[in-house]
Amino acid sequence: MLVVLLMPAVVFSQSKNDLEKQKQQLMQDIKYTNKLLQDTEKNKKKTLNELTLMKAKIDQRQSLINTVSSQAKLVEKQIGETQMIVVALENDLKSLKEEYGKMLYHTYRNKNQYDRLMFILSSDDINQAYRRIKYFQQYAKHRQQQAEAIEAVQRTLNARGDELRSKRREFAVLVEDTEREKLKLSSEREDRDKLVHHLQDKEKELRAELKKKDREAKKLESAIARIIEEEIRKAKVKAEKTDTKVTKSGFALTPEEMTLSNSFVENRAKLPWPSERGVITSTFGEHAHPTLRDIKTVNNGIDISTEEGTKARAVFEGTVSAVIAIPGAHKAVIMRHGEYLTVYSNLENVEVKMGDKVAVKQPLGTVVTDREENHTLLHFELWKGAEKQNPALWIAKQK
Repeated sequence: MLVVLLMPAVVFSQSKNDLEKQKQQLMQDIKYTNKLLQDTEKNKKKTLNELTLMKAKIDQRQSLINTVSSQAKLVEKQIGETQMIVVALENDLKSLKEEYGKMLYHTYRNKNQYDRLMFILSSDDINQAYRRIKYFQQYAKHRQQQAEAIEAVQRTLNARGDELRSKRREFAVLVEDTEREKLKLSSEREDRDKLVHHLQDKEKELRAELKKKDREAKKLESAIARIIEEEIRKAKVKAEKTDTKVTKSGFALTPEEMTLSNSFVENRAKLPWPSERGVITSTFGEHAHPTLRDIKTVNNGIDISTEEGTKARAVFEGTVSAVIAIPGAHKAVIMRHGEYLTVYSNLENVEVKMGDKVAVKQPLGTVVTDREENHTLLHFELWKGAEKQNPALWIAKQK
């Protein structure tokens, strides 16, 4: 019975370790986001970037609360399991002591009724005497085993009692942590709401900023489309002259390029981040504007808020297809990995050139820092041919 009860503890231990790692990662993320927020707040000007960082921190805080709550529930379940084991051990100990008591009482009652030596000597033959000797030996051994079993169960019970008290203290700390994080979350939400109201009063300025960013995004998308068209055009010429395979996306791939492309796919959800550190502050796809009503924005990739001096880096080995300069959006590097493309934009300088073979995590250029807002933002896109992909599904969850 004890084996069955103890088995879940192994599973609990594994889950507990995973939750603790997740908790520590979230705490690091919140600390890093706070640093970025402090940099943004230095200019004393309330901005949309500050709002996106606030929202990112709120999401991180909520995830932390969920993780700590899961830890508390796990410990609470462990407490229940341990209590069951303690009760079972107490019942076993009680039974063992009762049985041992009966044995002692039986020995006491019978010790004056016959003499063991005489009992053995009065045997009819040597075989009977041997059996009587073995009986006394086995009875004494059984008593000894019973006493040892009582001691073993008592030790286990004491250990489980200590474990139960420790688990209850751990549970109390986790509940306290959850409540403290909830208070922080409430305060952060109030700060966010105040900032939203403040930004809503700057609607004209925000609309102008939105149009500017929309123009920049369209320029980048057009540049990518031209590059893809050129790659497909070259592929057709190449396919006519050589024995290469043309994919559904229109690219003609050599065996080496096909291997690279397949390897890229195999690393889905495991690619390194395009910056060493950062926080995703704008996700892929269509979103409602955070302050302007009835306005939707479209992001062809993800935006990563990071710190000044950060280098954009290649998420996979490949070849630089283009280095382009976009008025208002600074520079961008486009890399090709078989039939996949990765795009790194909002760079102030670039360290690679067209045609360069680039290794994974190799620096491509420095991300621009907006001096007015003290904000550093890397824009990252991922394409399969002419089809946009959600980069968040391709990069690793933990940086």
